Amino acid sequence: MVAVDRTQTGLRVERNVLKVLKGLAEYLDISLGDLVEGIALHAFEGKVPFSPETLVKIEQLKAVYGLTLTAADAHRLVER
Repeated sequence: MVAVDRTQTGLRVERNVLKVLKGLAEYLDISLGDLVEGIALHAFEGKVPFSPETLVKIEQLKAVYGLTLTAADAHRLVER
């Protein structure tokens, strides 16, 4: 284990992305913050953050919560 100092932050995220992230965190039995940290740390090193089994679960959660956005939509979203 590595000791760290965490900071509370407000973060605006698309509604269905957040639902999938929360569902995935619950499935993995980790906090939402731990999930986001893990995704970021993997991305910073160019590594895939999820196992094939977890990717299957993500697809299921996306279907449940109606998430149709893809990586192609990143950085191009406009608020309503």
